[in-house]
Parts: sequence; C-alpha cells; structure tokens
Amino acid sequence: MGLIVGLLTLPLAPVRGTAWIAEKMLEQAENELYDEDVILRKFMELEMDRDAGTIDDAEAEAIEEDLFERLMTAREMAAQRGR
Repeated sequence: MGLIVGLLTLPLAPVRGTAWIAEKMLEQAENELYDEDVILRKFMELEMDRDAGTIDDAEAEAIEEDLFERLMTAREMAAQRGR
C-alpha cells in the first residue's frame, strides 16, 4: 500500500518541497524578527538616534512601540518553548 500511495503522490513532490522551503524561510524570518538581542540593540540605536536628533519624538515613539511589541512576543515565544 505504501508503494502505491508513494507513486500516486509523486507528482506532488515539487509542491511539498516548495512548501517545506517556504516554511523554513518563514521560521528563519520569525527567528530574526523576534531575536531579543536584535530587538534590544534596536532600542539602543533608537535612543542614540533620538539623542543625536536624527529622529523626532513622534517617529521614535512609534518605533519604540513596535520594538516593545516584538520584545513581548519574543519573550512569550521563548516561554512557550520552555526556555
């Protein structure tokens, strides 16, 4: 039975391979997006930009909010993984 199913689903192999690659790319992107070290470094860069006057307070607050949300999500994800 396994051989017959394997032969019948063989034409779907490229689709499964593409889906697997897409899942791995999404996983990698999420790992980079929710890396705590990267987020904390972005907070420091934002503060330096604010001190240098290259960014106004309104824009800095919007970026800060986004970074804070990402940090909270990263910590929730880490807690779910059992770290």
